[in-house]
Amino acid sequence: MNTIALIEDNADNRLLVQAILEGLYEIVEYETGPEALAGLRSNRPDLVLLDISLPGMDGTEVLRRIREDINLAQVPVIALTAHAMSGDRERFLEQGFDDYLTKPIVDESVLLDAIAKRLVTDE
Repeated sequence: MNTIALIEDNADNRLLVQAILEGLYEIVEYETGPEALAGLRSNRPDLVLLDISLPGMDGTEVLRRIREDINLAQVPVIALTAHAMSGDRERFLEQGFDDYLTKPIVDESVLLDAIAKRLVTDE
């Protein structure tokens, strides 16, 4: 079973993603960037769902550090964020995210499709 790392500080959002992905993937949850980076290095996931607005170290900084780590650089990272203004999608993709999804998740098939697409392409 593929492992997905969910980096999200909001407990309700973690519960929702867990409910959608339960039984399909193994989910490892992290609440902060530093906690996630330490965990990712010891337990490399197949894909990362990364919130942008994290306390202390935001998601773009977490992504930068993932991309700089030779053992993590190829892991697909999907931005999962409430940032949904015009131009945000393009900006986050330019920063190196593999995909961009907005919260709240209203259509779970969009999340499932984005994950399946990245796991198939990168395996």
